[in-house]
Amino acid sequence: MADMNERDAKLVQYLSEAYGKERELEAALQAHIAMTEKGPYKKRLQQHLKETKSHAKQVERRIKKLGGGGQTLQGAVGKVAALAKGPLHAIRGDSEQEKQLKNAKTEYWNEHEEIATYLGIETLAEKVGDSETAKLAKAIRREEEKMAGFLLGQIKQLTGTVVRADIPASQRRPASSKRKAKKAKPSGAKAKSSATKATKKSRPKTTAKKTGGAKKASARKTSAKRSGAKKATAKAGSSR
Repeated sequence: MADMNERDAKLVQYLSEAYGKERELEAALQAHIAMTEKGPYKKRLQQHLKETKSHAKQVERRIKKLGGGGQTLQGAVGKVAALAKGPLHAIRGDSEQEKQLKNAKTEYWNEHEEIATYLGIETLAEKVGDSETAKLAKAIRREEEKMAGFLLGQIKQLTGTVVRADIPASQRRPASSKRKAKKAKPSGAKAKSSATKATKKSRPKTTAKKTGGAKKASARKTSAKRSGAKKATAKAGSSR
């Protein structure tokens, strides 16, 4: 460590933090896998455990290449801490579904901590011109993001399972009747609005008809007067 310059020392520091987190998560994942029933969720956890072990080995190799090595002790400490937490994971929640849901939420939180860690390493490496470390951090970050995306869907699914297991069917859908009532009110309001509009539209037409009829009647009267005046003039002329 004393022979490293400031650049490499900072990179080793960040990589060592990531290494410690990977080793810690190895034990946590093993505990969660043991508690999970067979299925897609368990299979994905087993796959991610392999990824986690691979991440730790890749980071350790990079640390050694930069001149570090003693920092791997931090990883050992992290693993011991995770092993101490293992028994606690087995007693969380009131049901198997509840335990798995809480495990998934913990895993989701851990994945985002790792995403932030590797994003920091990636950015640091780019800023100091270490393309190899940046490439490694980016590749691992993308795998952590995929796992986080899977866990997001799993949390939704497991929450639904908890609802079905712990809440009676009669208490699950009180909101649906409220939604129907809300939908019914606007339809009545729309009907009233449509009736009002129809009334308003019909009024101007009636007025227009009345006005047109009055104009025609007036025109007839004027024409009759003119006709009468012409006849009177004609009679006066003939009498002379």
